Amino acid sequence: MIRREGIHTWKANSGIQSISLSYDGKTLVSGDDDGNIKLWDFFSGKEADISIGGHDEQVNSVAFSADGKRIVSGSKDKTIRLWDTATGDQIGDPLQGHEDYVNSVAFSADGTRIVSGSNDETIGLWDTATGDQIGNPLQGHYDHVRSVAFSADGTRIVSGSGDKTTRLWDTATGGQIGDPLQGHDYSVNSVAFSANGTRIVSGSGDKTIRLWDTATGDQIGDPLQGHDYHVNSVAFSADGTRIVSGSLDSTIRLWDTATGGQIGDPLQGHDDWVRSVAFSADGTRIVSGSDDKSIRIWDTATGGQIGDPLQGHDYSVNSVAFSADGTKISWVFWDSLETVLRQSWEGFFLMVSGSGDQTIRLWDTATGGQIGDPLQGHDAYVSSVAFSADGTRIVSGSGDQTIRLWDTATGAQIGDSLQGHDSYVNSVAFSADGTRIVSGSADKTIRLWDTDCIRVR
Repeated sequence: MIRREGIHTWKANSGIQSISLSYDGKTLVSGDDDGNIKLWDFFSGKEADISIGGHDEQVNSVAFSADGKRIVSGSKDKTIRLWDTATGDQIGDPLQGHEDYVNSVAFSADGTRIVSGSNDETIGLWDTATGDQIGNPLQGHYDHVRSVAFSADGTRIVSGSGDKTTRLWDTATGGQIGDPLQGHDYSVNSVAFSANGTRIVSGSGDKTIRLWDTATGDQIGDPLQGHDYHVNSVAFSADGTRIVSGSLDSTIRLWDTATGGQIGDPLQGHDDWVRSVAFSADGTRIVSGSDDKSIRIWDTATGGQIGDPLQGHDYSVNSVAFSADGTKISWVFWDSLETVLRQSWEGFFLMVSGSGDQTIRLWDTATGGQIGDPLQGHDAYVSSVAFSADGTRIVSGSGDQTIRLWDTATGAQIGDSLQGHDSYVNSVAFSADGTRIVSGSADKTIRLWDTDCIRVR
């Protein structure tokens, strides 16, 4: 194996639920089960001087905007919050609307909208400029919405649910496009669009992966079979020629989208369930997170593991992702007591985190230091955070049922909290152009918010 030098360790006072790296690689943000969000300097390993607020309950997800200026956090408090990475202030009010946990959020490519999926069985679309929900929640699923994603052009949303179906939605009208995509015999745990938007991949508890034609709704070929247990995570390579899947059978598998055949042997090394997988932008590497408390990087050409596992967590790693340039990794994990984050590659990294301590934090991934004060404002845990594409804003969702927008440069909250959800906000995301935010909540709804209409306080 190729050994990597310069491993940094980040420690927090509570279990970290989610972490993210800024696109410039200078800062890491983390969210923990106390509702805290913290920023760290990646190079020094120190917590940033900027104090970020937080949520009243556990922060489930955090993410940077593309320009690193904002962080979004989502929490079991049902809210989504945006934070300014420069000041640590919350941007606007929490985005509220879901009545139950928000399980999944995603930005549109332009950063103007966020889509959210929730246990309340609904999908929400949100305007990141105003914080308003765009239209009514998208309804149709009759079980938890487990995964949501935007198409690259932002015109469509795909969702996967415990009702065993995958559904396609029109973001302009909020209407469902065609009939539900049916075929799975168990919950659909993960969905993703191909880069060109012509195909959807879904992974299910029925142990299979399926490809779908977005134009016709037809299944493409036979199910991809090979896993011995639930498929938790699926992703396309950037060129759409391959799919990677992670499963409760502790393995990662690569698939050829043209033939449906498995490429090589399963990637083995994890000692427990694989929760999340992702491709690097150039398709040469895969990153995986597992219940064995480790993060691993794999060479797609050889199937070999690159370097040692990234270890130090006290509990499972639930989500991982590469930055667009492939030099950074973000991950979500659940720890008990002290949380330790490790990184082992060169570059400049920025991370945002949302936590159960009700705060959102920005981190410098080179030093491990927190950047500025925690972004504070939520009254319950922060369940989900995300950056706008330009990185100037952060959106956060929380258990306080609100979504908040934050200025990453100042850390200040932008405008009032986005309110509307009737239960925990579990997931938030920006649209690619940053004008809308989408949120998913335990109130069974997904809401779309207009960021331009957020009232500045």
